[in-house]
Amino acid sequence: MSIHPNRKVHVVAPPDLTGIRIKNPASYAAGTLGVKVAMTQAIEEMGAVRAFQTLAKMNQKEGFDCPGCAWPDPDDKRSVLGEYCENGAKALAEEATLKRVDPAFFQQHSIQEISSWSDYRIGKSGRLTHPMILKSGRRHYEAISWSDAFAVIAEHLQRLDSPNEAVFYTSGRSSNEAAFLYALMARAYGTNNLPDCSNMCHESSGVALGEMLGIGKGSVTLDDLHKADVVMIMGQNPGTNHPRMLSSLQKLKENGGKIISINPLAEAGLKKFKNPQRPKDYFSGGTRLTDVHLAVKINQDIPLLKAMMIKLNEKDQRGDKIWDWNFIRSQTLDHETFMAQLMREDLDELVKRSGVSASSIDEAVEQLASAKKIIICWAMGLTQHRNGVENIKECVNLLLLKGSIGKEGAGTCPVRGHSNVQGDRSVGIVSKPKLESSQRIREVFGFDPAMDAGMDTVGAIQAMHEGKAKIFMALGGNFACAASDSFYTAEALQRCDLTVSIATKLNRSHLIAGKTSLILPTLGRSEEDKFQGQQRYVTVENSMGKVHKSQGKLAPASEHLMSEPEIIANIAHEVLGAQHPVRWLKLGRDYQLIREKISATVAGFEGYKTLDREGFYLPNHARAGDFSRLPEGKIRFSLNALPDYDLSEDEFLLMTIRSHDQFNTTIYGLDDRYRGIYNERRVLLMNEQDMKDQALEKLELVDISSHYGGQLRHVELFHVIPYQIPRGNLAAYFPETNPLVPIDQYAEKSRTPISKSIIVKLKKSRTQSGVFEFAKM
Repeated sequence: MSIHPNRKVHVVAPPDLTGIRIKNPASYAAGTLGVKVAMTQAIEEMGAVRAFQTLAKMNQKEGFDCPGCAWPDPDDKRSVLGEYCENGAKALAEEATLKRVDPAFFQQHSIQEISSWSDYRIGKSGRLTHPMILKSGRRHYEAISWSDAFAVIAEHLQRLDSPNEAVFYTSGRSSNEAAFLYALMARAYGTNNLPDCSNMCHESSGVALGEMLGIGKGSVTLDDLHKADVVMIMGQNPGTNHPRMLSSLQKLKENGGKIISINPLAEAGLKKFKNPQRPKDYFSGGTRLTDVHLAVKINQDIPLLKAMMIKLNEKDQRGDKIWDWNFIRSQTLDHETFMAQLMREDLDELVKRSGVSASSIDEAVEQLASAKKIIICWAMGLTQHRNGVENIKECVNLLLLKGSIGKEGAGTCPVRGHSNVQGDRSVGIVSKPKLESSQRIREVFGFDPAMDAGMDTVGAIQAMHEGKAKIFMALGGNFACAASDSFYTAEALQRCDLTVSIATKLNRSHLIAGKTSLILPTLGRSEEDKFQGQQRYVTVENSMGKVHKSQGKLAPASEHLMSEPEIIANIAHEVLGAQHPVRWLKLGRDYQLIREKISATVAGFEGYKTLDREGFYLPNHARAGDFSRLPEGKIRFSLNALPDYDLSEDEFLLMTIRSHDQFNTTIYGLDDRYRGIYNERRVLLMNEQDMKDQALEKLELVDISSHYGGQLRHVELFHVIPYQIPRGNLAAYFPETNPLVPIDQYAEKSRTPISKSIIVKLKKSRTQSGVFEFAKM
C-alpha cells in the first residue's frame, strides 16, 4: 500500500488467491485448442460476426497491424485464413471489446476501489470513451472537454522552472507518425527526456549491436530465418511471446534447418508446433522444433557460449574447417586477443557454471560445426541482467567466428516485444539524439531543438521520486506495472504535479496518479481514423526493419476519441503557441505531411515518397555486410567477463516471466496452459530437489524477498510448483514480482533492469489457506 497525500491505492494487485489448478505441462504449442481459446475470447469481447470479420483484416496488406507483438508479416503471400496467432486474437479482442469505461463508470468506482481489483479485472473493464481528469484531492475521475484538458497540460508545462522537469514517455504501440510528432514536441519544448519501453527490455541489444556492428537493430529478415542452417533461440519463449514465429521455425525445419534452444525452462512452444492452418498437422502430430535443448542456468549464457566456442575451436585446430577464416581476416579486428582470452578459460569450470551437461553441449557443437549460416535469436532472457550488453556481444562473437553476419540466412535477431517499439526509436524516440539529427530538425522545422542528453526510464523514475521531474506524460503503456521497483515507482508518479496518459484502455497506472491526472482516450490500431470523411492510415516498423501501412477497419469505440497525432499536435499547439514555426495542428490532421517531414528529417525513410501496400525496408549495413562505416572499417571482437553470483545456501536467482494468458502487462486470463497452471498467477516455479532442501511441499505458500543496498523488498503468497528448472533458479510472473527488482540494479551501459536475475530468499507464508485442485492431463 502506498500513501498519496489525499489518496490510498493499491500499487500492485492485492495477493488474492483465485483457486489454482495444476495439470501436466503441454507437449506442443497451438493446435485446435489454441484456435478455440483465441476465438472464444474474441467472440466474447467482440461478438461473433465482428470478430471473424476483423481478424480477417489483421496483419493483411490492406488491413491493420496487430496491436500485440512486432513479429514481421510475410513479404509475399499471406494466409487467407488469417495472419494472426492466439495472443494476437486476444490483443485485438481487448482493443475491440464492446465494453466501455465511460464517465458513469468513474462516478460509480473510485480509484481506491478499482486499485483493489486484479490487473486482469481492470483490463477487462473496457475501452475508455471520454477525456477524464482526476483533480487534486479527489478520488473519482470526472469528464473534461478536450480543450480544457489541453489547457490544463499547457498551464502545468508553462509554469515549470525548466523543460527538463517534464518527462515524455513512449510505449511501443504508437505509430511512426505519432512517435515522430511526440519527440518533435518534446524537443521544441526544450527537453530530450524521452524514455521508452525499450529502456526496460531490449536496450541491452541496441547498445551491444550498436557498439559492435554500428546499428542497434537485428540484421536478418523473415526470409533469412527460413534459409538458415541453424537457428539458436536464447532466453526467449516464442510459443507464448511471439507465437507467429513458430510458423517460420516450422518452415526452417522443413527446409532442413536445425534449432538449438537455450533457456532455463523447456517451453512447449519450442518442443513441437501444430500449425492451426495446416490440417495435416492434426494427423501427423505437428512438427518437432528443437533439436537440442540446453537448460542453462539463469544468466550463465556466457560460460555456455565460451564452452561451445572452445569445443568448436578444438575441432578447427584439428583441421575440420569450423571457422570462416576469410571473414575473420577481412572483416574483424582483435581476433587473436579474443581467442587468447577464450583459451585461458577452464572448460570444465565453464560447463559447471552453465549447468548444462557436457554431452548436451557436444550435441549443440555438432550442429554448429558444419553450419555455414547461423542466426541467433534472443529476448529478455539475455538482456535483463547486469551483464545484459555483454551477453549480446558474446552471441555476436560466435557469429563472427562462423562468418554468419551480412549474408543470406545468417545474422542477429533480437526479437522485439511490442508492435512498433523499433519504429518509435527509428523516428526519434531517443534521449540522446545525434548531432546530425538535431541539425536536420533545425533545417526542416526552423527551430533549435534541445541538445542535452535526457533521461532514460530509470533516470526519469529517480528524478520524479526526488522531485526533480514534476510532469509525467505517457504515450501509451502501463508504466507503473512495467517498471521495476513497483512501490518506489508508484511514489515517484504520485509526487508529480501532473500525470497524463494517452490510452485506449484503463490500467493500474491511471490509479497511481500525480496530484492532478488526465486520461486522454485515443483510437485503437483496429479502428477507422477519419478526417473530413477521408480515412487516414499510419505506418509501423516490424522487428526486422520493414516499414508498412496500418489502416483500421472498425468504427471507433466512442465519438469522443481523438487520434494520437491529433492529441499530440493539440498539446504542442496549446503549449508552444500559434507563433511557433511548426504548424502543429496541420501536421496533426495530415499524416502524409508528417511522413514527408520524417523522410526529410530521418535518414532511411525516403521510401515514404513511394510508399505502397508492400512497404519498404530501412537501410541496414549489417544485413548488407558493409562494415566500412565502423571506426576502423571492421568489426571488433568483444572481451566479456563471466557473470558471477556469490549466493548463500538460502538464496536463489529469480527470473520474471509471462504467462501464456498475458502480453507484457496486459493480462488476458488466469491460465498458463503450456506450463499446466490454471486459474492463478501467484505461482513460483522451483526445482523439485530445491523444494525438498527447503522443506517445501507442492502448492505450499511462500513469501519472496530481495535485499539490495540495505533495503528489504518482498511480495507475499506464492504457490510453490515443482518444475523442470535448474537448481538454484526460480521463475515467477511479472508484474506481480516487479516489486522485488531494485530501481538501481540494472545492466551496465544500457541501464535495463535486472528482472531476469534477482537474488531472492523464500519464507513460508504465515497464511497457508487457499483452494487447490490437481487435475490429470
